[in-house]
Order: sequence, then C-alpha cells, then structure tokens
Amino acid sequence: MVLRRALIAASQNERLRSLVARTPVTRGVVNRFVAGEGAHDAVRAAAGLADVGVYSTIDHLGEHTVDPAQAGQVTREYLRLLERLDGAGLAPWAEVSVKPTAVGLALGGEGESLAAENIARLCASASAAGTTVTVDMEDEVWVPATLRVVTVLRREYPWLGCVLQSYLRRTEGDVAAMAAPGARIRLCKGAYAPSAGTGYLGRHEVDRAFVRSLRHLFESGAYPMVATHDPRLIAIAGTLARSNGRGHADFEYQMVFGARPAEQRRLAGLGARVRVYVPYGREWYGYLTRRIAERPANLAFAARAVASRG
Repeated sequence: MVLRRALIAASQNERLRSLVARTPVTRGVVNRFVAGEGAHDAVRAAAGLADVGVYSTIDHLGEHTVDPAQAGQVTREYLRLLERLDGAGLAPWAEVSVKPTAVGLALGGEGESLAAENIARLCASASAAGTTVTVDMEDEVWVPATLRVVTVLRREYPWLGCVLQSYLRRTEGDVAAMAAPGARIRLCKGAYAPSAGTGYLGRHEVDRAFVRSLRHLFESGAYPMVATHDPRLIAIAGTLARSNGRGHADFEYQMVFGARPAEQRRLAGLGARVRVYVPYGREWYGYLTRRIAERPANLAFAARAVASRG
C-alpha cells in the first residue's frame, strides 16, 4: 500500500512526468501498455486483437479537462474514433471507454450535466455504428456523480457500461443498485488509493470484496465484465459462471493492453469472450503509473525494460 500510494502520487506529479517523458528508456514500457498516440494506432491494435478473436475497449487517454471547450475536443476525438471503427468494420469487436472528467465532469456546477450531454453524444454515435460505450470510474470523489450520470443515460441507452472498483467499501452496495437485468458492469480491483475509512487497504481484503461483488453480479441478471489479471480470480469467475448457468456469451473477461497476452489468447481459444482495454494518446503518464501501482508485476517489467536499454 505504501508503494501504491507513492505511485499514485507520482501519477499526479507534473515535474516527474516531464522527466519520465524525456527519458528514452521509457519508450519500451509505453509501447507495451499504450497502443500509440493517434486513433489510427488504437484502431490498428483493435484490428490485431480481433484477428485472434479478442474484443477491445478503446480509451483516449486524458482526464480532468479544464474548460468546456477542451471537453468538447475530447468528445469529438471519440466521435472520430467511433467513425474509424465503423469504417474499418470493427464495431462488432471494439467499443470505447470514456472517463467522465475527460468530458466535463470536473467543471464545477455545470460539470455533471455537461459530462452527461457529451457521453450521450458518444452513445448515440456508438449505437448508430453498432457498438457500445463504457463509462470508466476514476478516483472515489467522482463515484457518486459518475453513477448518477450512468443511471440517467441508461434510460435511453440501457446497454451503457459502468465500472465499479472492489477496493472501495461502498462498491458492494453500488453493485446491488446498478446490477439491473442486462446491465454491463466492469468489476475491477481499482487503480486508485482510498482515503481513510472508505476503502480496503490490504490486498486480500480487496480480493475478498472483489469475489463478493462478483458473486452478486453472476447471481443477478447483469452482464459481468470481469476485469482482472489474477489467475485465482479468473478461475473463480469461471466457477461462478458455470454454477449460475452462464455461457460464454453471458459474461466476459477483461485485461489491459500489454498484460498477459498469452492468457488473453488462451481464454479466447477456450471460447470465452475476452476484451482488452486499449489506451492511446499523448497523456499516457498518469495511466501508466496507475497500472504499475495496480499490479506490482508491471513494475518488474518496467525495471527489466530500463535495465535492458541502460
């Protein structure tokens, strides 16, 4: 937890970001976990995954926009991305993930309505293309507003996905409230550090909370999106699916781009639905440090990449 808090703090440090971005040895790490800087890079990555029977959800990196104009720019970037996916015939294989603060949520009193308006535009475009949208979850301070936005938009787009994080104590209640029939819910451990009293601090506590929420999802009528690289949790998800009569089309496993690609292909080869979170864009620093904080094995990979190029 100490290491995790340090890495989360590093993800918000602009001086450290500039230093890391100027370090050539960083590029090998970035290339592993980020598809590239442009939408064409993400579409190429999605096409490669589709070729091996793996789905994708694409995230344009960046969050906490500073004004409505920037939120509009991010929204237009996603609309162009959806057009590219449709034009490439990838809509059945690829959807998009969007952070609410990237499209306006953090902009004071108007933020919530602005984010809802912009995400609604993405939903309309995705629906026309024949794909879907998932609303990412960010730091715990944004959880209530994010869930309100999702609840409102689901009245028109019931397929709109949302993310819940097992490290937060409130999540089991949120799962019960959001797990409507057919509701697409991505359950992950979470890549942020909780404040005092709001979250589980130990890894085993987070894992146990994950399993409790996962059990509720499989027993409900929701569509579980099981976001983990942990072999034990993957096995538990498979057991819960079988015990609740869930076939391969009734849930999916999700992993991040660059993490356990052999396992992604193995699960897909068994007939499971696997979706990979594909990030792209220039704002990779915060994303990358959170991925390392979330999974210590990624820190080992980063160290090996630096050592091999040193």
